[in-house]
Amino acid sequence: MAGGKAHPVSPLAPEAMPELPAIAGIEVGAIEAGVRYKGRTDLMMMRFAIGTSVAGVFTTSKCASAPVDWCRSILDKGNARALVVNSGNANAFTGKAGAAAAKTVAVAAAKLVGCKADAVFMASTGVIGEVLPAEKVTAALPRLATTLKPERWDEAARAIMTTDTFPKAAVRKTEIDGKPVTIVGIAKGSGMIAPDMATMLSFVATDATIPADVLQALLAKATDKSFNSITVDGDTSTSDTLLAFATGKGVTHKPVTKLTDVHFRAFRAAFEDLLIELAQFVAKDGEGAQKFVTITVTGAQSPKSARKIALSIANSPLVKTAIAGADANWGRIVMAVGKAGEKADRDKITIRMGGKLVAEKGAVHPRHDEAAATEHFKGRDIQIEVDVGIGKGEATVWTCDLTHGYIDINADYRS
Repeated sequence: MAGGKAHPVSPLAPEAMPELPAIAGIEVGAIEAGVRYKGRTDLMMMRFAIGTSVAGVFTTSKCASAPVDWCRSILDKGNARALVVNSGNANAFTGKAGAAAAKTVAVAAAKLVGCKADAVFMASTGVIGEVLPAEKVTAALPRLATTLKPERWDEAARAIMTTDTFPKAAVRKTEIDGKPVTIVGIAKGSGMIAPDMATMLSFVATDATIPADVLQALLAKATDKSFNSITVDGDTSTSDTLLAFATGKGVTHKPVTKLTDVHFRAFRAAFEDLLIELAQFVAKDGEGAQKFVTITVTGAQSPKSARKIALSIANSPLVKTAIAGADANWGRIVMAVGKAGEKADRDKITIRMGGKLVAEKGAVHPRHDEAAATEHFKGRDIQIEVDVGIGKGEATVWTCDLTHGYIDINADYRS
């Protein structure tokens, strides 16, 4: 919510949040700390059992926030005892004062949990360029710590929202070696969304026993297929943080020693699927979004090339505004393919909208049904497929349309 102002809930939002079960070894809570907003929770905390492993993926921005720097500096230790997240203030581009504020919060949380500061992870989201008022956070933490409970995931999901119009959460029940395990994830993100990673925070936890190195490899691979495959506006945030925690407090299962363990296969698939669902929620809550767009590129030189072409289409203001206006203008898609800088055979390009052939062999298909394509673009769920006729590389990305609502939200973000 820009400046704390409420905006209409995205028409692409799910009907309701899923019921989020407790994860053994984790207690969660949220409170109003007054970091920026009035009358809403803006501080979230998780407390983890001893032995919890952690993995993380962060923004590639060269102007990363102080919390991102802090998390990177302690990640290789591989263990976590607490997570503290605030909304309303990104504590980014704040120099030494911002770094000091982040450390102050970590030290305060560590004292409450009974651990070293280097086992406390954190994230901040909100306005850039203002030092986090650490005194407000540290004043609220003792009260928050006394209210932590295993089942308060939904409150945590709401506390990390900024311009989001709905909380984002997902759950998977799966198994390792036939033993039941659970995965729960929450996320926030709505604008300043582009891969590497996407402007978002996300926190995923499981009661499975997974070593930090395996968890890191799992997270990196799953991120590539999820949060690195969404875009709203092409802008990469200073604060992107995706953390995964494994408490090892569920049922005892066969040890996981490497990512390719056969008995780990079901968990890997469920973990990846959960991250994709969360990532799609972010695209569906794109600022001002009215339509969810899936863009699939095939026939590229490589998967990397296919993704670059798909993102060129997904980030094009001309394509996105055409979708917003239900104008099935395939010429704009051709333009976006051509500007991507990747190999494509103009005379072999094939385009489909809503599964129906629009263009092939470098020209509009003689039986292209403009009315049917327009009708498809009037819907909420838009499908665009492009084959560039070069090789076997494939990629799918998700985005949304670009409406005047995006301007409305961002024009008054700090007001």
